[in-house]
Amino acid sequence: MFWLLPSFSGRIALLKKILRDVGITILIAIAIFAFLRVSFQGYMVRGSCMLPGIENQDWVMVSKVSYFSSDPQHGDIIVLEPPIPANHPFIKRVIAVPGDTIEVKDGKVYLNDIALTEPYVSDPPRYTLSAREIPEGEYFVLGDNRNSADDSHIWGTVPGENILGKAWFIYWPLERWRGVGNYNYPELASEQEEIMTVSQTFGVEFE
Repeated sequence: MFWLLPSFSGRIALLKKILRDVGITILIAIAIFAFLRVSFQGYMVRGSCMLPGIENQDWVMVSKVSYFSSDPQHGDIIVLEPPIPANHPFIKRVIAVPGDTIEVKDGKVYLNDIALTEPYVSDPPRYTLSAREIPEGEYFVLGDNRNSADDSHIWGTVPGENILGKAWFIYWPLERWRGVGNYNYPELASEQEEIMTVSQTFGVEFE
């Protein structure tokens, strides 16, 4: 049986194909790495402001592109540059968005006169905050560890441009791998459904 070796030109063509395939693979790998580097970043949590869900020295993965096409929503956990001097970013939960009215009294947080259900809070706030409306482009954020957190009840709202991204999950230590606990408030969904019902019934438009 004879084995036919490829001609010199055939070997050149084969080599070119291999190099082309390797080059394409490398370019795809670089593109994926660049996308991940631009889109996601890990942050180490410093302090106890988000207990009990997120602990000191947890590493959280943050999406830096979540708010490119949408705005932060109630209950989102975000990483932000605080509006006060600090040497590292903060991690907080979005409680109120532009146009909302926020108030803290009797151990509860009221959003647009609705008491929020907050299963992620182990110790209700022992402070009060008079009712105030959130300005356009600003966000009111709180730590889940309400009585030990340095947050909007102390230094006020956060400009939208200070928000670095939305936290997705804890990835280190491995035994704590889990979602961070972004939360949708059912009472706010019910309120929105009522508004939509009124709008559809009476032909009223809401902004």
